[in-house]
Amino acid sequence: MHHDIADLRQFYYQRALGRVVQRILRDRLVTRWRPEGCTGMTVAGFGFAAPMLRPYLETARRVTALMPGPQGVMAWPAGMANHSVLCDETGWPLETGSVDRLVILHGLETSDDPAALLAEVWRVLGPGGRVMVMVPNRAGLWAASDRTPFGLGRSYTTGQIETQARRAGFVPEWHGSAVYIPPSDRRFWLGSAQMWERTGTRISRVLIAGVVLIELSKQVRAPLGPEIRVHVPSPLDILDGVVGPRPARAPLGRQVAQDRARRDRIRSDLSIR
Repeated sequence: MHHDIADLRQFYYQRALGRVVQRILRDRLVTRWRPEGCTGMTVAGFGFAAPMLRPYLETARRVTALMPGPQGVMAWPAGMANHSVLCDETGWPLETGSVDRLVILHGLETSDDPAALLAEVWRVLGPGGRVMVMVPNRAGLWAASDRTPFGLGRSYTTGQIETQARRAGFVPEWHGSAVYIPPSDRRFWLGSAQMWERTGTRISRVLIAGVVLIELSKQVRAPLGPEIRVHVPSPLDILDGVVGPRPARAPLGRQVAQDRARRDRIRSDLSIR
C-alpha cells in the first residue's frame, strides 16, 4: 500500500502537526549534513523527501526530488523552477554514481521490494556517498496511528534497518531518533515539541520516538587480483630519448669485456711507443 501525494501534501503543508514534524526532521538532517558542507554536491530525495531538501537548494549543484509512481508527484518547490520528477520505484532517471547525498522519507516502508529499492540507491550513489533513511519506529505511537503518514506500511527498529542495509552493501555510519511528541494536534504538544525533542535525545531509553533515522555510506573496495607490474624507465633513458627495449644482461656483459680489451690494447700501443 502506497501513500497518496494529496494526503502527504495536506499533512506536511496544511496540518500544524505536519509542519512541526517537518521542522523536527529537517533540523535533525541539517545537523548531520550542513548545507554549506554540501556545496557543489548533487542532493536527491526519494519518496516524499521534498520538505527535507529545501535547505540545499542554494548550495548544492543539483537537487532532485524523486517521487514514486504509485504515490504521485507534485511540483516542487512552490514559486521556483521545478525540481521534482515522477519515477519508477526501482528505476530512477539518474546516472550511476551521480548522487552525493540522498534522503529517503516515506519511501522504504511502503516499497513493494525494499531490497530492489536499496539496490537502486546503491547504483545512483557515488563512492563515499551517503543516504539518510527515515522510517516509522516499530515501538513508537506514530506507527500505530493511521492519522499520519507514519502509520502506513512497514515499521522498523534500528537493528532491522541496519541488517537490511548491510545486506545491500551499505555501511551504517550513524543512527538516531526523532519526533518524541504523540501524534496529536493539541496545542500543548505542538507548542512543546522542541522541548520534548531535546529531552528525548538525552533520555531516549525512557521516551519512545516516532521516527528512526539511520545514515548509511557507500564504501567501494579497491579491486583485488594478481599483482600488475609496471615498468618505470630509468631517468637516464628518458633524457637520452631511449624508446627501445633495454639490452639484456648477457649483451651488456660482453660490451663491458670488449671495452676492457680495447683499453688494454691502447695501453699496450702507448707502452711500445
